[in-house]
Amino acid sequence: MPGGSDGQVEEIAEGRAAPHVEPRPRKGRQDLVLYCPPALRDDPALGEEVDRRLVAWAEEVGIYPGQLDKIRKAEFGRLMMLAHPETDDPDRLLAAAKCGLSEWSVDDHYVDGEVEEARPELLGQRLAIAHSVIDQANLPLRYAPQLERVVRDDPVCVALRSAINNLSTMATTSQVRRLRHELGIMFVAYNQEAVWQAQGQRPPVWEFLMHRHENSFVPCMVLIDAIAGYELPYGEFADPRVRRAFTLAGTATVIVNDLYSMAKEDPGDFSLPRLIATEEDCSLGEAVERTVQIHDELMHTFEAEASALAAAGSPELRRFLAGTWAWLGGSREWHSSSGRYHGTSND
Repeated sequence: MPGGSDGQVEEIAEGRAAPHVEPRPRKGRQDLVLYCPPALRDDPALGEEVDRRLVAWAEEVGIYPGQLDKIRKAEFGRLMMLAHPETDDPDRLLAAAKCGLSEWSVDDHYVDGEVEEARPELLGQRLAIAHSVIDQANLPLRYAPQLERVVRDDPVCVALRSAINNLSTMATTSQVRRLRHELGIMFVAYNQEAVWQAQGQRPPVWEFLMHRHENSFVPCMVLIDAIAGYELPYGEFADPRVRRAFTLAGTATVIVNDLYSMAKEDPGDFSLPRLIATEEDCSLGEAVERTVQIHDELMHTFEAEASALAAAGSPELRRFLAGTWAWLGGSREWHSSSGRYHGTSND
């Protein structure tokens, strides 16, 4: 497979468990020892090219106004370069980056208040309008222009539409449909978070982990085959056993996000370590250790189940599960180094 460097992807693709190698982060936190593969490919020039194009697109559609430097420092294009080692085509990586950044913009504009004031009481309405772009709403002729005006005035909706339209030029209709489905699930989770905020709730750990099943990196990861230029058959993608393994990987990846984003977040924000510390009445350091244990449990379970599925599945399934393993390693490397989590000292 293009971009593979040490046989780990091939080992899962052949139905054998991949050996664990603990990568040393390029920069940022060095103290998180996680069960995770290394990135299989690191091409800084390719990542920089995708980032350059992504920032230009963000300016064009209007997301993150006045904050484009934050997008440059976050290096979302580098994330896609690291997470999709099967292609070195900047156009395909840019398609993944546009989808990813438009999804992040929903959170940053509507939910977390990083770009504009968060309005939990309006979140359901805003998400419903955004979803009308993801899964195009078809209104009667008299009313369609009114919805269109609202959509065009909202840069998040403009970005989502642009990203999905661009993806449609290189992905199959079923692959695009997959993404639409995963985004709908993520929007449900955003509404759950709005309830916590509006009601002043601190969710129990079990509920937050359920939330992380629904609000994870799965919408990004679901494009693994589309960006690589092949398609996992629908029957295998929808198999409950495949779904279980794939979403376990998605949850593991977003727990990595919880660990690395703690430094930049308000202590009152929701994250797995902080909720564990509250629920178990322990120090934050102890809660981080428990969070790492949960992450590692999910990774070991995914590794075992993916290996069994790969041994019995189609070549496309083996390749998709291998790509998922590669995605996990690339995402971990990005989290350990991105300016989104490590500030200007790491730029």
